[in-house]
Order: sequence, then C-alpha cells, then structure tokens
Amino acid sequence: MATVYRSCVIAAPAAQVWLLVRDFNALPVWTPFVADSRIEMGARSDQVGCVRNFRLKGGGQIREKLLALSDFDLSCSYSILESPMGVSNYIATLSLTPITDSDTTFAQWQADFDCAPDREAALLQQIGQDVFHTALKALQQRFAR
Repeated sequence: MATVYRSCVIAAPAAQVWLLVRDFNALPVWTPFVADSRIEMGARSDQVGCVRNFRLKGGGQIREKLLALSDFDLSCSYSILESPMGVSNYIATLSLTPITDSDTTFAQWQADFDCAPDREAALLQQIGQDVFHTALKALQQRFAR
C-alpha cells in the first residue's frame, strides 16, 4: 500500500477554511484543476455516502464517495470509486487543525492506495504534487492576508 501526505499552514482561522472545504461538491471553487462537479442522485454534499462526480480541466472524470465528515474534527474522508489513475482501495482524509496562537490553520491531506508496483512512484508524485500540493497552495493563496 502506498501513502502520500502533504501539509501546509493557511493564514486564516480553521473554521473559516472549513466552511469552504467541508462542501464535498466545492472542488471547482477552491482547486485550480477541477472544471465542474455534481453530487449524484440528488444527495446533499455533506451527506456521508454521497458521490461526487467531477471533471478535470485537463480531461478525465473521477467519482468519489464521502466516507466521513466531521464538523467537530474539521475533517473529511473519501474513497475513489472510478478514476483514470489506476488506483484501488484509495482512501484519503483532509483535515484542518486550528493553530491558536496565530489564528491560522494547519491543513493536512493523506491518501493510502494500492496500485501496480511500476506505477507507484508516478502516482505518489501525481497525487502528492499535482493534486494535494496544488490544492493546498490554492487554499493558501485564497486566504492570504
């Protein structure tokens, strides 16, 4: 099983950042690589078990299922149901932690997944850099003081 992890500090209160990222359908709002997204079957975007279906700006369609959402812990977990990446058993968690002395946010994003051994290094780079790092940088820029 492969694991990818990225983290950063965002110059805004965790509760403010959470209002944006807790919406499981808001990827087009805060990431630069998602063209559009919809929640299937008319479910609410904060309903555990809902499925988001989104299209990447560079091409490709991904379906993900919301596994957990905690307003108390400021975290959400999801799995990939379908994607062009060639991963299986993909589970990711995005969580926010208040940094109280500066009223900022520590954001961390981790994913565990299985893949073909010859694809692991490329997928770690793609998910870690092109997805997690890029999205976290976009959050930092959005909330820059």
